[in-house]
Amino acid sequence: MHILVVRDIAIIVLALESIVIGVVLALLLWQVRSLTRLLQEEIKPILDSARQTVGTVKGTTNLVSETIVSPAIKVGSLFAGVRRTWEVIWGLKPKTRDK
Repeated sequence: MHILVVRDIAIIVLALESIVIGVVLALLLWQVRSLTRLLQEEIKPILDSARQTVGTVKGTTNLVSETIVSPAIKVGSLFAGVRRTWEVIWGLKPKTRDK
């Protein structure tokens, strides 16, 4: 008789444990669904905005490189070549920088 009571109590405990696990699993699935919705509705627009900003920055750097940096380098190299030619023609020594 004692074993039958222990068996019945164990069955009841296992049934309650199964119910609790089922409820916790349902809550976990609900949280995963909420996280998925958050990623789609909140994070995706932020990433799209960041991607657009990166494209704008890339275009700006290309524009600055083509319109300012490249011409400045060309002008600087032209003046360096003219100065060196002038030094060679007139036999001048290039100026050394003292540190």
